Amino acid sequence: MMVKKSDKLLSLVESFFRDHLEHSCGASAHTVRAYRDALKLFFCFLADINKCAIADLSLEDLQVGAVSRFPNYLEEERSNSAASRNYRLAAIRSFFKHLLRHDLAHANQYQQVLALPSKRRHIPAANYLEPEDVRLILKQPDRRTLLGRRDHALLLFLYNTGARISEALAVCVRDLSLINPRHVILHGKGGKDRCCPLWRDTASTLKKLSTVQDGQPDEPVFCNRFGQVLSRDGAAYILRKYVAMAGRKSPKLRRKKIAPHLLRHSCAVALLQAGVDVTVIRDYLGHASITTTNRYITTNLKMKRDALESFWRESGLSTTTTPNWKPEPDLLRFLSSL
Repeated sequence: MMVKKSDKLLSLVESFFRDHLEHSCGASAHTVRAYRDALKLFFCFLADINKCAIADLSLEDLQVGAVSRFPNYLEEERSNSAASRNYRLAAIRSFFKHLLRHDLAHANQYQQVLALPSKRRHIPAANYLEPEDVRLILKQPDRRTLLGRRDHALLLFLYNTGARISEALAVCVRDLSLINPRHVILHGKGGKDRCCPLWRDTASTLKKLSTVQDGQPDEPVFCNRFGQVLSRDGAAYILRKYVAMAGRKSPKLRRKKIAPHLLRHSCAVALLQAGVDVTVIRDYLGHASITTTNRYITTNLKMKRDALESFWRESGLSTTTTPNWKPEPDLLRFLSSL
């Protein structure tokens, strides 16, 4: 019985996710979903340019010409950023490496795809809030209500821990220790867990949540009004809501690009300003490389200003003062006679 060409592609896609990503690499559910979405977009794009159904695609359709057009499609048609473009191209590359290991008959075809370069992108300075701005935002939720207490607890938790929003929303009751030593276990990227200390105020605020008081150990801490785990969009809406309220008192907040990651950046910068060593901040935030952490040093305006003022004092340029010049009456008479 002849095996359809499309069936071979399907079996390799399945083995890529089941055997390679989940079993060999131990990829997280988040990574699997990201790779799934990238390949879905890629196959839809291939079917469109080949004018066929996705079910009719075969390994012969995976040509370098089509793959090289896919990143431009992401940017121009789907308005993806250069970063998203590169992430999705990385997922495609990972899939083609899997094809290369299991389908040597098309090795040259796959090697050409793997040779495609990533697009260099400009990395903007990290956007962050100063501590006084965060304090103003934290004053906005109405803590007399259940949702207000939840919102305040979520924002304070994000600023305290510097957690990614996915890490914060994945926290369950069993991950919290709200008595000394107060801490939380965060489940980070790549299956890496880390322990973060909690401020006394953060622990006290979390204790007041009904999800913590009445919840089972494996139930989420941050839930929506229906008792389900809060979504990323829901958390982003909460932050935007209170930043807008705080913006009425502090107009500079209206110019900020608002997302939950803003509090992660703000936590990192506050730690730097407090003099915490950069390697400690790397472990605190769960960065894989200290290069990522160093980004906050280059973007911290206060540290740059303090360094400049220190240099100005040490240079001796600020120690001399020149008295204001006042013209003498004889000089004025001389000038008037000219």
